[in-house]
Amino acid sequence: MRYEDFPFHLKSAVWEITLACCFNCAYCGSRGGKARDNELSAAECDSVAQQLAAMGCERVSLIGGEVFMRKDWEEIVTSLTSRGIKTCIVTNGYRMTPEIISSLKASAVESVAVSLDGTEAVHDLYRQKGSFKRALETIKALTGSGIPVSVITSLRKDNAPCLSDFYDILRGLPIFAWQLQACSPMGNAEKNRLEVGFDAEEVLRFVRDTAFSAPFYVGVADNIGYYTPEEGAVRGIEGLRFEGCSAGLTTLGIDSVGNVRGCESMYDERFIEGNLRKRTLEDIWMDENSFGYNRKFSPELLSGGCADCRYGNVCAGGCRSYNYFSTGNLYENPLCPTGKNR
Repeated sequence: MRYEDFPFHLKSAVWEITLACCFNCAYCGSRGGKARDNELSAAECDSVAQQLAAMGCERVSLIGGEVFMRKDWEEIVTSLTSRGIKTCIVTNGYRMTPEIISSLKASAVESVAVSLDGTEAVHDLYRQKGSFKRALETIKALTGSGIPVSVITSLRKDNAPCLSDFYDILRGLPIFAWQLQACSPMGNAEKNRLEVGFDAEEVLRFVRDTAFSAPFYVGVADNIGYYTPEEGAVRGIEGLRFEGCSAGLTTLGIDSVGNVRGCESMYDERFIEGNLRKRTLEDIWMDENSFGYNRKFSPELLSGGCADCRYGNVCAGGCRSYNYFSTGNLYENPLCPTGKNR
């Protein structure tokens, strides 16, 4: 079968280009810090970019570790943008320099997302003292140079109740979007036994009450929701609704040594579908055995509160990654108020 005739078409990807990082955050899902042995070379990365473009991938988010810890990051960005792929970089904002900003502009990056976890005390507690101030400086430097910036916040038990105080800080910054996502109990978060659970209903109400008056888009990621009265407001775009995990359907993840997963948050070896040093991206994508947890989904797989939810056939149980690392079950979402309150 030709790719054009295949029922699943790749639209976006998250690509971890290095595991090297200047931090070793207490809740880092990938346990970033040191680069992996034998990470993809510049030539191999260019081949990946070529394959993504050939499959019609429209957008790529580059992550680490810390992207700017890799010396040839600009070359990788350019290999994507020169092929018409919109490219975003996710960063902790700690190593930003005027030289990096010039390179970002030269490589035609679409935007930069800076990770901020809350007010200064909350943010620095699990990262590094002074990292909050550096992140704010990075946001102002990037936007001052004409580069669009968003903020990503990973929610846990300790910082979710502080969203209002954090919002008071953010609304004074020239960002275009603020995304709230649930911190998954994997990697360092699991190792350090951090309490990641929080009141999702309270967060959804906060987003609903904030979204329409905020000077930027406010929304939640795919691991918070679903189908509550706030659904029309919390996805960042009015009228947008969650229609199931897209891993292996329209999105995929690639790690720094070429492993392919349906989502780069599905950070477990059981979810590796193949390696780009051994198989082409198209071959992995079109394999009838790949991404079976989504491509072969049926409502009968749902469990817990999701099993009896009237939205189960559309929502499909929510985020596969968060479900797996929270409950061990791919089809049961512990954060969803709809299933609990059905």
